[in-house]
Amino acid sequence: MTQTVSVRPVRGKEDLRAFLDVPFAIYADDPNWVAPLYFERLEHLDPKRNPYFKHAEVELFLAFRGDKPVGRISAQLCRLRTERYQDGVGQFGFLEAENDLEVFAALLDTAADWLKQRGATAIQGPFSFSINDETGLLIDGFDTPPTLMMGHARPYYAQRMEEAGFAKAKDVIAYDLFSVGDTPRPLQIAYEKAMSDKNVVLRPLNKRKLVKEVEVVVSIANDAWSDNWGFVPWTKDEMAALADNLKLLVNGDYIAIAEYKGEPAAMAITLPNINDWIAGLDGKLLPVGWAKLAWSLFAKPPKSVRMPLMGLRRKYHGTAAGAVLGMAVIARVRNYHVGRGTTKGEASWILEDNMPMRRMIETFGGKPYKTYRIYEKLIG
Repeated sequence: MTQTVSVRPVRGKEDLRAFLDVPFAIYADDPNWVAPLYFERLEHLDPKRNPYFKHAEVELFLAFRGDKPVGRISAQLCRLRTERYQDGVGQFGFLEAENDLEVFAALLDTAADWLKQRGATAIQGPFSFSINDETGLLIDGFDTPPTLMMGHARPYYAQRMEEAGFAKAKDVIAYDLFSVGDTPRPLQIAYEKAMSDKNVVLRPLNKRKLVKEVEVVVSIANDAWSDNWGFVPWTKDEMAALADNLKLLVNGDYIAIAEYKGEPAAMAITLPNINDWIAGLDGKLLPVGWAKLAWSLFAKPPKSVRMPLMGLRRKYHGTAAGAVLGMAVIARVRNYHVGRGTTKGEASWILEDNMPMRRMIETFGGKPYKTYRIYEKLIG
């Protein structure tokens, strides 16, 4: 006789470890899944270390069949999002479950009930935890591994979501941004035009002034994306956390800033795709993982990079100068990475209806190769 599914909140270190361990059984035979590093996930889930918790309430849940964990989910309410949109939407994330509708339904219902008790009238996700973190459920592109801070899933996840009554809210796209070869002509033209314009300064990030430089980058991002679907501005604490991460992961040439008439106007950030380096470590840095990661970080260029942030101030949207600035920052970081031997770049994620950005990326040869879906459902 099949045991019923029960769901309970995560309490204590043992439950937290079980929460992190759930995906291992689900992806045991999936060669494209990359186990995240335990220490990084523990930091992300730690209210004392993740600035998201300063403006959000979070609960983690585990699903059990008997004594065996068979699924997990988070439920979260972001105060900044609630104040900005006032639409009654709460969010869920970290969804992982075995191929059983009963498990999916139990997890999703539990998250919805938790949100409903706090006044939410709809549930949306997955976000782990926010739209500035891991966003969406993979629905297309299962045949390649995910890049840094992008999710992976089994193909059955989408079907179980729909069977549980969830519908599409929005899709986001991951683009294969470049491969080895000559710089695409449109990018090269934009780069040369920017470099010849006395009003334009195209430069790398100055790590000696890291805090101020990150403020510049986030200022552009908060302005550029302010009208985007679901956008929540970055806070000062989140800026500080970004600066700490950039200090370790990148040199200044991973980031391009374009100034126009003395004002920072556009930026593009790339990060090494750490998933290339940690694949096979099963989330552990001991006994040899530290050595492998340190060697990869400092001794050689990454095989692939991800561009998670690119922005152009709104006043330049739809202008000729804006088109040049946007393509020039991409060209600068692309040229840097390709020149070092990096063979792949991903731009992710891009809203499906952000057609100006999509057209620009596709103009210089970017190809969509993964789709992630954000789902929603009314509560009650």
